[in-house]
This record gives sequence, C-alpha cells and structure tokens, in this order.
Amino acid sequence: MSAGKLRYVSADEIDSLLDFPSLIDALHAAFRADIETPLRHYHAIARDDGEAALLLMPAWTKEKEGSFLGTKTVTVFPGNLGKGLGSVAGTYLLMSGDTGEPLVTIDGHRLTLWRTAAASALAGKYLAREDAAHLLLIGAGALAPYLGRAHAAVRPIRKVSIWNRSPERAQALAEELAGEAFRTEVVSRAEDAAREADIVTCITLSQTPVVCGDWLKPGAHVDLVGAFRPNAREADDAAVKRSRVYVDTRRGALKEAGDIVMPIAAGVLKEGDVQGDLFELCRGQARGRQSADEITLFKSVGTAIEDLAAAMLVWKKRA
Repeated sequence: MSAGKLRYVSADEIDSLLDFPSLIDALHAAFRADIETPLRHYHAIARDDGEAALLLMPAWTKEKEGSFLGTKTVTVFPGNLGKGLGSVAGTYLLMSGDTGEPLVTIDGHRLTLWRTAAASALAGKYLAREDAAHLLLIGAGALAPYLGRAHAAVRPIRKVSIWNRSPERAQALAEELAGEAFRTEVVSRAEDAAREADIVTCITLSQTPVVCGDWLKPGAHVDLVGAFRPNAREADDAAVKRSRVYVDTRRGALKEAGDIVMPIAAGVLKEGDVQGDLFELCRGQARGRQSADEITLFKSVGTAIEDLAAAMLVWKKRA
C-alpha cells in the first residue's frame, strides 16, 4: 500500500468499529500470542512552560505471513492546559509486518481509551466475582465511561456509582451513561459506595490513596487504572495487604506503578506476592480468583501489546 493511500481512522470511526466483547477477546488472544514489545522510549523535552515529553511504544507480531508492526506516538505537553488544549495527544501507525509498509494511522487517544478499559475488563474476567453487579467509578475523566461499559461487558453490572472531586463532572458522566443497561448514581462519599461495591475502579491522577483497604467488603475487586508514576498511588497499604495482587505486566508495574512500587519499598509487599499478570492469566499459568470472599486487586500501567491488538482489530473491522 503506497503512502498516498494511507488512511486516517478518527475517534468517531473507532467508536463505530469497536465493541468491548470483541476487543476483550482480541486482547486475550494477544497476551497468548508471540508479540515483541520493546521497552517504550521516553524523551524529555525542555520548554519554558514546563517539561514536555515524547513517548514511543512499538510492538510487532511474529507470524511468518500476515504479521503486523505498530507504534504509538504520544506527546505530553502540560503547558497546553493554560492554552485551553489537552495535555496529551497521540497517533497510532499500523504497518505491515511483512513489508514494513504503512497501512493506516489511528487516533491514538481514543484507541488508548478503548484498549485500557478492555484490559481492565479482561482482568475482571479472572478476578471479579461472576455475580458482580455494583461498580464504583472513582474519577470522571475521559476514560471513566469506557471502563463502565467494559466491566458491564463481562459482569452483570446493574448499578454504577460515581464519585469525583467535582460533583458537576460526576453528574455529567452519569448523564453520559444514562442510556446503558445499568442505572447510575452520583455519590457524595466514595467510602460509603466502596463499602457496598463489588468492583471499585479508580481513574484519577491522585498522588495519594483515594481507596482505603478498610472500606473493601469480602469478595471485592479493586481495579487501579489512574496513577501511573512510581510516586503516585490510588490505594493504601491496607488495600494491598488485604488483596491478592495482580498486574497487567510485571515489567511495567514493578517499575512504574506507585501502587506496587511504594508498598514494595515499604516492605508491605514483595515482588513474589504479585500473583500474576495478564500474560500468565491468559495462558493459564496463574490462577485468578479462588474464593467468593477474597479481595483481588489489579494494577494497570498499559502496554504496547494492547495498542497493537486494538489497532489490528480496527484494521480488520474496516476491511
């Protein structure tokens, strides 16, 4: 395919092509497949309005024929907030793994929302109770509605509670999800909802815990998606102590996730206490939930495998 025929898939087109059942299946297959994922490249960019960053996340399949190669390019410009612009932008380039020719470019931000939510739901298939019906969303940003729909694709969610520091944003999210099969409610105290929830999903940029272990009921599943730096976390030590802990990838979470890195540094958690990652769960090398009453915790930091799997599905659905 020549460069002149290279097509761009917009955010709206991604929404029209993808659904969570098929994307979750695609991620499950990807974590079982032979896919190469080098460490992501991080480049700091000095700017007067705050240090910016360029991230490159490559991955490729290893089939002899019909293979794919892709990379996500992400820019983080914190100074954009003062200009009324988003601080994060991204583009995904999918290429033929046979020839290296470009196939399609895809809106990287929307692709990330879909694949991140699908990864949490994939973990939830192994870790959340099969009868989980009450989901609590802590945080009401762009990813929150996708997580609500993704968890509802794998568990019989009937009620979604929403807490956010800004009640107005929580209400806006509740209205956005109003057409789904579950009912929504805005709560004034995260603690009260967490004590009743079957699944607690956190999507914040908080530097300090927003979920306490003392709040969790027997059988709860905690899904930590927001904080992605070694010095930031969403769950406290008590939540980690009470839980069987899982991650999306050991290589990423043990280095980048404050919810894992900080408890290890404090002696609350050992690396060997991490029960498994998505590779091991999907390949049957790690056991998921083992009883109705145990508390499970999943920490996601993201991996290029998820981006590649989602981009491949977009490409195939367009065809």
